[in-house]
Amino acid sequence: MPELGRRRLLEYAIAGVTVTGTTAATGAGGTAQAATPTAEDTASAPIVVTPQDGRYDDMTTGYNKRWVGHPEKIRVIRSTADAVAAVQEAVSGGKRLSVRSGGGCFEDFVYNPEIDIVLDLSTLDKVSYDAARRAFCIEPGAILLNVYDTLYRDWGVTLPGGLCYSVGMGGHACGGGYGLLSRQFGLVVDHLYAVEVVVVNAAGIAKAVIATADPADPHHDLWWAHTGGGGGNFGVVTRYWFRSPDATGTNPETLLPAPPSHVLLNIVAIPWSSVDEADFGRLLRNFVAWQQAHSAPGAAENALSSLFGLNHVATGVLTLITQVDATAPNAAQILTDHLTAIGAGTAQAVRDSLVVAPSKVTWGQATRFISTSNYAAPAVRVKARSAYLKGNFTTDQASVIHRYLTAPDYSNPGASLILFPYGGEISSVASDATAIPQRDSVVKMQYQAWWVDPATDATHIAWVRGMYREVYAKTGGVPVPDGTWDGCYINYVDADMADPTQNTSGVPWSTFYYKDNYPRLQRVKAAYDPRNVFRHALSIEPPDGE
Repeated sequence: MPELGRRRLLEYAIAGVTVTGTTAATGAGGTAQAATPTAEDTASAPIVVTPQDGRYDDMTTGYNKRWVGHPEKIRVIRSTADAVAAVQEAVSGGKRLSVRSGGGCFEDFVYNPEIDIVLDLSTLDKVSYDAARRAFCIEPGAILLNVYDTLYRDWGVTLPGGLCYSVGMGGHACGGGYGLLSRQFGLVVDHLYAVEVVVVNAAGIAKAVIATADPADPHHDLWWAHTGGGGGNFGVVTRYWFRSPDATGTNPETLLPAPPSHVLLNIVAIPWSSVDEADFGRLLRNFVAWQQAHSAPGAAENALSSLFGLNHVATGVLTLITQVDATAPNAAQILTDHLTAIGAGTAQAVRDSLVVAPSKVTWGQATRFISTSNYAAPAVRVKARSAYLKGNFTTDQASVIHRYLTAPDYSNPGASLILFPYGGEISSVASDATAIPQRDSVVKMQYQAWWVDPATDATHIAWVRGMYREVYAKTGGVPVPDGTWDGCYINYVDADMADPTQNTSGVPWSTFYYKDNYPRLQRVKAAYDPRNVFRHALSIEPPDGE
């Protein structure tokens, strides 16, 4: 499997960009009934980490080392009962709290100077089957690779989740959840059956509530809010249950999608030395055009997912990583046609670089390889912005991107624009059926830079902001939903969207993430977090007058 030895290509292509999720989903509640306790909920002496503890420094920062917290204490949460007690302690003491599961938040929603207590859910990480609910119970601290391994090895099923192994389910799921199987099976939240949330009512009492997908459930709206409403908004999620909406029977092996036994994994490196500005524009627009032409629900090409790493010239290459369900009819031809379409109209050297024989590997091998190839430096610092695309880039926008990626006064192998395939079964769900509304986009993307030296923060942040602002210059420097663009992905949180110096469109930040679903999210906020206990720079705002 020679392609899989080219680990650096994957680092440049996916490092940092797949750290999806904000915090473990947080929120609160109104007049809810407490969830039924389980054996794991038995109260025990709380684990408290203070600044004098040797563990403190390791537990006061996440993936993005730009943000380091200084809370009074960290509460290690081992059960729902622990979470209820910790939330009650914070509310009764008038303390600000935040929640961590996988630690992948791009912004300072978990670690900032206003936070007094951090609830660390990283050890709340079990994956099990709940026969009573006919659903798989996954705790928020379970990291994605462990989720995939457990679901697949024990039951032969999976969730169509993200590419970075260390992301916790806590924030990943409540923001939508997306991965290379999403064109075949939809988003993670399309398989969400129930969620347990520790909420705080108007009297300041913390309780655990279980909300389900059943429209007759009195807490159905709380379930809906966690199908894309983002983390840090409504309560502390302590358990998720997953079951596909069309699943029947009691056999767990049929209640979630079964991934392909094998995939064709194709990794292409296109040398920057062979790509001029015109060819770059063709590659970019060809990639999007293929997604536009082959993203309808049920299309045979939904067996293919291909992410395009438009890396800074300092890396030496552009990377195209493609995975195809090897069990699908004509899988090899679908891959060949895809690569041919992307190279159409480019120079012969560019087209030649796209001719790489795929490796046929098991789905598990491909997933573990791609997930664990994200070896960013231990002190990585990140700036990321996102956008959804329904149409295509203009030639002027392609030129802007090319100029930034080849700028002679900026050199960073951790800088890139990554294009992720969208559409397929994602678009089979109505825009208001879940809280995540961007259902008819064909590409999701992330503008990003990662680096190590704090002294260079301003340089790297300015590069990301500059490219983003110029690409969307005609719409106030941001991807205003307009038929071509469709806003932003809440799991790639970006506080710049609420900054009028960066978002000059006059369109509120909430429209970019939630569009017409925002008023309903505000009503859920008023019902389940009337005291606004759970808040951050991009948290759901209470309705006007609340």
